[in-house]
Amino acid sequence: MVITIYHNPRCSNSRGALEAIRAAGHAPAVIEYLSQPPSREALRRVIADAGLTVREAIRSKEAIYGELGLDKPELDDEALLDAMVAHPALINRPFVVTPKGTRLCRPPELVQEIL
Repeated sequence: MVITIYHNPRCSNSRGALEAIRAAGHAPAVIEYLSQPPSREALRRVIADAGLTVREAIRSKEAIYGELGLDKPELDDEALLDAMVAHPALINRPFVVTPKGTRLCRPPELVQEIL
């Protein structure tokens, strides 16, 4: 089974999801998205496949979120995607993609739904 995790090694949720995937006997493709950000289309696809809106997939706790004024409700998905591509720290994590589905694994136990 091909599994991909969009991973941030500094994030406890991301580390927990990765650990759970490996504990289940899988060797996932690990994309450290801060240094290897997904393309705009890949990001759009993973968010949609997870059943989320773009706003639900953005990290509002990051300082850059406030600095860029991304809390304005009139900003559309395109503006939010632009910000996420330009500043990958705004991408919520970890997204995990398997043949059984895509999830934003917060908390990391959600990965079990798609293993």
